[in-house]
Amino acid sequence: MTCFALKIVTPDGLQYDAPAQELIVRTVSGDLGILAGHIDCIAPLGMGRATVVTEDGSRKYAACIGGMVSVLGGAVTLVPTTFEWAESIDAARAERSLERAQAVLSSKDATSAELRLAEARLHRALVRRSVAAGK
Repeated sequence: MTCFALKIVTPDGLQYDAPAQELIVRTVSGDLGILAGHIDCIAPLGMGRATVVTEDGSRKYAACIGGMVSVLGGAVTLVPTTFEWAESIDAARAERSLERAQAVLSSKDATSAELRLAEARLHRALVRRSVAAGK
C-alpha cells in the first residue's frame, strides 16, 4: 500500500514522524480516514481513538483528544491537545479519573460549570480506558 508523510506533534513534543499507510482519527463530526492521495483538508479533532497503520502494516493505537488534523500536499499533520499511545496509558489512573467524574456528576451540589468539566473528564477517561483495553 502507498504511504504518506505523517507527523504527530503535541504540546509535549513530537510523537511520530514517519511514513504511514493510513490514519484514522475522530473529528468533531465523526471519524476521518486518511490514505495516500487524500484531498487537502483541515478538521478539528474530537475525543477518540487514533489508529496509525505504519509503513510495515502494523497498527498503533492512541487516545487522541482535541486539536486538529491537516492534509496538505499529501503530507498529514496531526496536532492533538492530548495524545497517548495505548501502551503508555495508565489504566488505573484513567479508572480513578472516571470514578471522580462520576462522583461529581451524581452530586446534587455541583454547579453547572463543575458538571460540564466532569462530563468532559468522564468522556476523556472513557476514551483512555477503551484505548488502553484495546477496544
